[in-house]
Amino acid sequence: MYHSIRAATRSVKFTRALATHASPPNPPSGLMTRHDWSRQDIQAIYDTPLMELVFRAASVHRKHQDANKIQLCTLMNIKTGGCSEDCSYCSQSSRYSTPTKASRLVDIEPVLEAARKAKENGSTRFCMGAAWRDLAGRKRGFERILTMVKEVRGMGMEVCTTLGMLSPDQARQLKEAGLTAYNHNLDTSREFYPQVITTRSYDERLDTISAVRDAGISVCSGGILGLGETDQDRVGLIWEVSNMPEHPESFPVNALVPIPGTPLENNDRVTHTTLVRTIATARIAMPSTIIRLAAGRNTLSESEQAMCFMAGANAVFTGEQMLTTPCSPWDEDKAMMARWGLEGMRSFDQANVARKEGYRLGLEGSERSSEVASQA
Repeated sequence: MYHSIRAATRSVKFTRALATHASPPNPPSGLMTRHDWSRQDIQAIYDTPLMELVFRAASVHRKHQDANKIQLCTLMNIKTGGCSEDCSYCSQSSRYSTPTKASRLVDIEPVLEAARKAKENGSTRFCMGAAWRDLAGRKRGFERILTMVKEVRGMGMEVCTTLGMLSPDQARQLKEAGLTAYNHNLDTSREFYPQVITTRSYDERLDTISAVRDAGISVCSGGILGLGETDQDRVGLIWEVSNMPEHPESFPVNALVPIPGTPLENNDRVTHTTLVRTIATARIAMPSTIIRLAAGRNTLSESEQAMCFMAGANAVFTGEQMLTTPCSPWDEDKAMMARWGLEGMRSFDQANVARKEGYRLGLEGSERSSEVASQA
């Protein structure tokens, strides 16, 4: 049972925004977004013959979003390893013997340096991940993260964090610091979830998503393919997410990268067609959501990636690495996009994200205009 309530939205008059910002577009008229999908509906979409499925997803994508735009996102691990959770895919769990070594929360300046580098290379969303179950007993660390969020937001970038479970008050503080989005994946279907994680329940994940949504922060919630799940579990994940009171603004699709020392180290990599089917089904069910092609993308050929984008993916993680797995570098991604005739999204280009950030964007635009005027 979902505990979220629809976040209140405000109608504001936008002033001139930062150069990296987009004025929030009005949603296309006459286009309805469903929140009442049955599981059978989603299954029927998923089972559509592949070429027909991709064509349908591409058509939906073009009706609701600019299919020529891809968001470049960069992810930094700000606190590695030592996590008390038992997520069976993760090298950062303290329960497993893996190559990943535990470290303390990083200082502020290296994070800001990484964010500046990401922005220079075209990334418009900077994500920070910490290997924690929750923030209990981490007051000083949380204060440092709030400063990181504020400073990165001051660069004109979207800011996302993933810090484990959040209370409503912690979500509120992150929002006040300028956080754009919070990542908290459901990972898989409710039925298969206990086979992957036992230290945190499915409903606890939904509670954190509710706290984030109620604080006015955009939700980033998706899953991992290749955990040993079935097609029905992939359908179950999309069904859970697409029937939330508001669709998540971001739906990451990860392909498991099996890591030595974890319980899933011998799992086979998910097939490309399964990845495409999942992306296309999610695009049809959640037409306005950004679908992020995330972990495992570096194992795909350029033609396989192209198929994913034809199916509706419209964001990638790019840079030096993901949290603990490889990532395609900026230069390769920008060259690939140039060959395809694609362009990068600006910060806050997505209508739903911009709507939630409307008041703050207006203030930031006013501040920038005042700075320019004072220098004239």
